[in-house]
Amino acid sequence: MANKKKRMYRVIFHNQSKVYELYARRVLQSDMYAFVEVADIVFGEQSQLVVNPGEEQLKSQFDGVSRTYIPIHSVIRVDEVEKEGTAKVLTPGEKGVVTPFPIHYSPPEGASVD
Repeated sequence: MANKKKRMYRVIFHNQSKVYELYARRVLQSDMYAFVEVADIVFGEQSQLVVNPGEEQLKSQFDGVSRTYIPIHSVIRVDEVEKEGTAKVLTPGEKGVVTPFPIHYSPPEGASVD
């Protein structure tokens, strides 16, 4: 029997004006309309000498979470990758961070919406 390689996904999404990058073993279309289900979130094994504060922040935020549901409009991309990388939280303006499109649109005052 061939050793089946486990799939790994990198999920990048917007959350509260920041960009999150997580690694998970399962990404599915959710039964809840307009949500993506991300399950079996993976965090890299850190040595005792090197601690990544961004990954530690995410690890504590998702501690005890078996799966999370992300609104489809918040997802930037999902990649199938060879192995997990470092989970991180990025702030718009940092190098390599995509600035989100405005989600809510209000027409200018006095504009016709016919």
